[in-house]
Amino acid sequence: MRISRKLRECTGFEWDEHNSEKIWSQHDVVPSECEQAYFNKPFIVSYDQRHSQTEDRYFALGHTDMKRLLFVVFTIRNKLIRVISARDMTTREQRIYTKHEK
Repeated sequence: MRISRKLRECTGFEWDEHNSEKIWSQHDVVPSECEQAYFNKPFIVSYDQRHSQTEDRYFALGHTDMKRLLFVVFTIRNKLIRVISARDMTTREQRIYTKHEK
């Protein structure tokens, strides 16, 4: 099944307390910012083959309502998006993302 279809079928988010604390302490990103990125366009998603040994993982480039550019790693479990990690985009990722904004 294509990721775009999987995402459309998702009904919400599932947050692991450890992951949300880690994302905040290491990257100053809060869960609501990660969630906002999923609803703002463009939202660019790719399959993460290298880290998909036990479950399908994806990485995405998106922006918050305040235009903060985020790189987000997630999986989908039982129609819920489970964020694994999030951080600010690198300069290279920003270049890729801005090409899709136009």
